Amino acid sequence: MATKNTTIFVKIDDRNNVERSLRKFKRLCESFGVVKEYRKRQDYKKPSVRLKEKTEAAAKRRVKTEFKVSKYNRV
Repeated sequence: MATKNTTIFVKIDDRNNVERSLRKFKRLCESFGVVKEYRKRQDYKKPSVRLKEKTEAAAKRRVKTEFKVSKYNRV
């Protein structure tokens, strides 16, 4: 998986005060996935545990989509 090496810049000038710039910075961090990545790396999970969680999430998504499809296909 390739990672992007980008830096988040927020200019602070007379029109954008510090509070507004801080909100913009938080939004940019959210959109770039910084917080999500930080939380993911906070604790170590064994590869087997990660695989198990991934398969459970896939099964949950599958059940959810099957429910949606069956809901709209009723006659």
